[in-house]
Amino acid sequence: MHMMIFGCGYSGSAIAEAFADPDARVAGTTRSPEKAALLEKAGVQSFVFDGETISDALRAEIATATHLVQSIAPGRSGDPLIRLLGSHLDATMPKLEWIGYLSTVGVYGDHKGAWVDETMSLHPVSARSVERVEAEEAWLSIGDKLGIPVAVLRLAGIYGPGRNAFCNIERGTARRLIKKNQVFNRIRVEDIAGATRFLADNRRGGIFNVTDDEPGPPQDVIAEAARLMSVEPPPEQPFETAELSPMARSFYGENKRVSNRRLRVEGFDFQYPDYRMSLKELWSSGRWRG
Repeated sequence: MHMMIFGCGYSGSAIAEAFADPDARVAGTTRSPEKAALLEKAGVQSFVFDGETISDALRAEIATATHLVQSIAPGRSGDPLIRLLGSHLDATMPKLEWIGYLSTVGVYGDHKGAWVDETMSLHPVSARSVERVEAEEAWLSIGDKLGIPVAVLRLAGIYGPGRNAFCNIERGTARRLIKKNQVFNRIRVEDIAGATRFLADNRRGGIFNVTDDEPGPPQDVIAEAARLMSVEPPPEQPFETAELSPMARSFYGENKRVSNRRLRVEGFDFQYPDYRMSLKELWSSGRWRG
């Protein structure tokens, strides 16, 4: 197996680790030489990619890739990899057997707290979610054309070592915003990596929600982390009067409970199915700082 990860950031690096074994070659892209050096230290063959041009070295690398994960967010001009390679992906990556595209549960839009699954129609609210829908459709179309399974992984709010409520409390940035009946799903980064490996190993294509079992109020996560740390949680604040960036406020404009049943039916077992056990593991293991 030769795994190529475009966008080897927080989730991409966890995916690279999940594919690290003696029989696999793992390569990834990042936007800066400094981050590329860090990837190299982690055992990932790294390439600088700015989303605009593909170097000769990167082009040679992807020519032998058997598996592709695309985690770079699209922009107004669309998915950067499709823009550069889409029309001749089969010629550029002739050995390709499976594609994974990392998307977001934001494509569902607002459902007033109701449950949603992969069969639901999409009503994206933000421009970034509209772009994700377009990219999903483009990748699935490419898979159909080439006869390659394409798995679209719709991710909930990502957290894990180095990116979690403990870190926010320690930095003094944690907030308990109260909006009536608001819930969010979330997902540990290791479960994103595990789901990607599972779908790739089993050559599964289609759309999969990658999310925990327990959507809940965001303020409850902060309170649980504070309890484990034995500190006072930050005070509750009404959402309506809180000072928030437009992007932060937009997240609260979508309220839904996202089901992961399809992925479970396929046979995947989540390592961290709810935030309580996940936070407990992060705290007791001491890995919460990353």
